[in-house]
Amino acid sequence: MTGETNLTTLIRSMMPELQPGEYVFASVTSLSGISREDTICEFREAEGTTVVLERKRADALGISYDFVASWITLKVHSSLAAVGLTAVFATALAKSNISCNVMAGYYHDHIFVDAGDAQRAVDVLRGLSAEADPLRFL
Repeated sequence: MTGETNLTTLIRSMMPELQPGEYVFASVTSLSGISREDTICEFREAEGTTVVLERKRADALGISYDFVASWITLKVHSSLAAVGLTAVFATALAKSNISCNVMAGYYHDHIFVDAGDAQRAVDVLRGLSAEADPLRFL
């Protein structure tokens, strides 16, 4: 499996990058009328399919939502088998009263935070990377 697994290296190499735009989470009973090009990701649950898409696309498609998020990508190529990265950054964000919703891609971890907390979240993540002992957050 490719990607970094050393937790200290992962944290110090996160390089959080705020993606432009606003994103929403919505639950739909059908994906008809929603193009794959419209969604950032999809997750099928018993109650419906959760889709994440740009707010402006959701508005154009008439999809209702109640959470507007900003999207932060951790630029480090993390292994899907790496242990502890999510726990460390989620704990650091929680200590700053920032909620996070995490999606793991093959190459990178993606964090969705309330749009109003975006810059503060990036600052917390950058501070965590610069910590002398980033594992103290565990």
